[in-house]
Amino acid sequence: MAEETEKDYTWWIAGVAIAAVIVLVVLLKKDETKHLQSGAVEQLQTETFQNIEKRKTSNITGNVGN
Repeated sequence: MAEETEKDYTWWIAGVAIAAVIVLVVLLKKDETKHLQSGAVEQLQTETFQNIEKRKTSNITGNVGN
């Protein structure tokens, strides 16, 4: 007589869960780095470096705080 074997889906379920986690991480990372593509970071860096240069020149001329 043929015995009916029960299928084991443990590895299939684990694989789907791992794939879902990977997809979720990729989607969240894409959303997290969206601000980098807008140019806001580059603008902030430019402003920061301009302020640093102003401070350097004010230290040389003696106009501290201007």
